[in-house]
Amino acid sequence: MGRERRTLRGVELHADRVAEIAHRPVADLRRRDVAIALLSVPAEDALTSLPVIRRGLLAAGNPLSAPFWQSAEAILHKISEHDATFGDVHGWLEATGTEPTGIIGLHVWEEPSARSPLQEEMHARLVSHLEERLAAREIDPDRLASGDKVARQEYLALQERWMTTPLPDGRVPMTVLLDEQDEAFLADWAAADAEARNALQSVLDRVGRRPLPAADLRSAAARLRADIARPGWPGQMLVSFSGRTADALPDDDAELWLTLATSVASPQGDPLSEEDREFARAMEWAEDEDLKFGDDLDEPGADSEPDELSAAITAVCALDHFDWLAVMSALVTGGPGTPASAADLARYVRDFDPNEVIGLKVAGAGDDVRDEVEDTEFGGQDFADGALGDYEDDDFDELSIEGLFLHVTAMWSVLGAIDEDDRLTPLGWWGLPEAMRRAWTE
Repeated sequence: MGRERRTLRGVELHADRVAEIAHRPVADLRRRDVAIALLSVPAEDALTSLPVIRRGLLAAGNPLSAPFWQSAEAILHKISEHDATFGDVHGWLEATGTEPTGIIGLHVWEEPSARSPLQEEMHARLVSHLEERLAAREIDPDRLASGDKVARQEYLALQERWMTTPLPDGRVPMTVLLDEQDEAFLADWAAADAEARNALQSVLDRVGRRPLPAADLRSAAARLRADIARPGWPGQMLVSFSGRTADALPDDDAELWLTLATSVASPQGDPLSEEDREFARAMEWAEDEDLKFGDDLDEPGADSEPDELSAAITAVCALDHFDWLAVMSALVTGGPGTPASAADLARYVRDFDPNEVIGLKVAGAGDDVRDEVEDTEFGGQDFADGALGDYEDDDFDELSIEGLFLHVTAMWSVLGAIDEDDRLTPLGWWGLPEAMRRAWTE
């Protein structure tokens, strides 16, 4: 009786095995303990084990409740029929009343195997807190199991209160978890930058020397300074993207151009705050349309669409390492005259295969390609052969990517990186890869 019994049909769990997994007596088992044990074996075996576990708990004076057993049978049938989603399963586990909700505020719990020591500690502390609240009858798991929306909201609110309340040692769970999450994100992003930068360098090494067109640079810099000296588009958009004031921009022509070009790929600024708008009005440099930057969309009469600067920054930030690397590879390899409209750039992303273009090691096909790339961001992981360049029609929204690049090509045109026919100029051939390297270095 001390372990699960293997039968001709598979694995049959017993109540005492559940207790062994949970490290507590059968009489003290919680619904979460039983749920975790059931999910640890194939659904068919778990269904077979349900009445055996239930009899064992009943004999120990811990019958749980009919709604729990009904919900367990329902979800296990759904799993066995391959109809259950991850949300279905995790939602059932949360409905036991002592499993933390997957997303609390801005924090997302990793799966157990991926949790850091801090996440593991805070998760265990929250489980313990929920067990205390359950014992105090502040949580009604039967209502949770039935899908009661009010009960779900109360359950989440209880967890949010705990997450934002200091522990005896002074730490606030939500704060320390988000700090760790930010650190991990920055580390992953830095690794992605480094890998993309190395990949771009391999393209540049193969192409060879790209001369700086001095006359074109002087002409472009003069135009940019004139644009920046005037209010409105395009000068103030470029300044806002750079995160600097006009006076803080470099005096050197090449540095000015590269600073602005780098900010197109990696925006450093934010939409104007109300304080900034008031200052702009006082200085009389901003036109009415420029002062819409950052308007509160909830105010009566406010536009339903984001302001132009917010929309542009949001669009550019939605482009990832893969998108930029695809575009840079095509433009650098093609040289001056290469088509560079937003539609062309989207096509380069669609057709990009790092395995063919730069010999990157790629790994495992089968998942949604774009989702995989967005998750890994070249973060030092191996990709599956052919996966990154083999988009299926259903996997790649070319029009959406084109829409994101429209903001990029508009500013590239102002910079003189592409001409009036949306083709790469000698200045763009020299400068855009340099700007991209800076974006992935700074």
